[in-house]
Amino acid sequence: MLKDIENKQDIELLIHTFYGELLKIGRMKEIFKNINFEEHVPNIVHFWSFVLLDEEGYKTNVYDKHVHLPILKADFDTWLEVFTASVDKLFVGEKADMAKQRASVLSYTFKSKWVEKPL
Repeated sequence: MLKDIENKQDIELLIHTFYGELLKIGRMKEIFKNINFEEHVPNIVHFWSFVLLDEEGYKTNVYDKHVHLPILKADFDTWLEVFTASVDKLFVGEKADMAKQRASVLSYTFKSKWVEKPL
């Protein structure tokens, strides 16, 4: 039986599961090929802990951290689809629903601001 997202360990599981699935997709693997995930994952966990668990201290501009990547607007749809599927695979409840809702807002916001660069 699935449970809700309750703590940082749950978020770590979600993020590792999510990127494990996302990086199986050729296009996504290409986008993130130069990212050191060992260094980057703690930042992602901190972000989602801030969003879902009200953990203090996250001050980074998420958009600015991604603007240099060769992302197309359609890639945000893929990101959201895999994130939502990862949440649904692992969790159910209020925080799980909030994670999906916030991810949807992030995807929409990025797409609305994004300026595509030639690949």
